[in-house]
Parts: sequence; structure tokens; C-alpha cells
Amino acid sequence: MKSKVALFLFVGIMAGMILFALLFRDTFIASLQHPTLLQHARFVHIAAASLFFANAVVGWLWEMRSLASGDKAIILHTYNTVTFLDSIFSSPLIILLLLGGLSLSFTLGDLWQIGWLSVSFLLFLLSGLLWIASDIPTQYKVKRLICQLSHDDQEVPAELLRLLRLRWWISLAGILPLAIVLALMVYRPDIAPVGVWFR
Repeated sequence: MKSKVALFLFVGIMAGMILFALLFRDTFIASLQHPTLLQHARFVHIAAASLFFANAVVGWLWEMRSLASGDKAIILHTYNTVTFLDSIFSSPLIILLLLGGLSLSFTLGDLWQIGWLSVSFLLFLLSGLLWIASDIPTQYKVKRLICQLSHDDQEVPAELLRLLRLRWWISLAGILPLAIVLALMVYRPDIAPVGVWFR
């Protein structure tokens, strides 16, 4: 229950930050343009991106290995640990990523006019939407089925295994955009910005 409350709290904070940045852009930019703050923002952004991506990939691989084991205790322990880390560890990292990324992006100019930056932001949002729209509802279904398990059950029910495998594919779909974002952040290719896509 505590992890559920923390998850909704962090999602609310993220939504509030994005709304504030969109509605009060000048105020937001002015507050982020202190030279010392930018150095800290760069460090926080790189550290949060590294930890967030590593946590996503390790969690995905860990779930894959636990499912391959077929062992009920290992599968349930892995699932519980990964979902706990998602709500307590990944959520604050997303907030730090947004703070660091937005503060750094505004020093470069208009987010939507810089190709690699605008595409990165869209891919980051896509990964988040996949997580909110598919991973979170699947987690609740999995949790409900886990609560119905008896200690005497030797195997994981087929429906629960199906949902856990589906979650694995959902996680992969969320990781792939993040891998592209990391590459864009490092290489900064000269590509058309999102702002000119629909002209």
C-alpha cells in the first residue's frame, strides 16, 4: 500500500512539474539559469539517467531469468522486488531526470527546435506513457492474482505466468525508447526537430 501511495505521489509531482514548465515557461527558465545550478543539473541528469536506465534493464533481465527458472518462490520474489524498486526508486529518478533535463535543455534554446533534444523528449514521454498505460494496470492484475495464491500451490497459475510474460514484453517496449534517448543524448545527431515535422 505504501509503494502505491508513493507511486501516485511521484506521478502527481511529475505531472505538476510538466504543467508548471508549460504554463509558466519564462519563470521556470529564469529559475534554472543560474550557472551553479546548471552544473548540478548536469550531474543530476547524467546520474539519474544512468541509474534509471540501469534499473530498467536489470529489472527486465531479472524478470526474464526468474520466469525461465519456473520456480514459484523465485518468480514471486523477483516480481515483488522489481515493482517495489519501480515505485520507490525509479519514480524519484524520473523527477530528477525531468528537472535536470529541462533545466539543461532551456539553456540550449527552444526544446522543439533542436532535433535530437525534441526527439529525445518525445521518446522519453512515449516510454512513460507505455509504462502508465500498460505496465501499471498489468501490475495490479498480477498483484490481485498473487493475493489469491495459496501457500500450498506448487506452481504459478497459467494466467499469472501469462501476465508476467506480457509485463516482460511491456518492459522491453519501454526500455527501447530509453536506449535511443541515451544514444541521442551522447551523439547529438543533426536531425530535423519536432517543431518542423508538421509544417
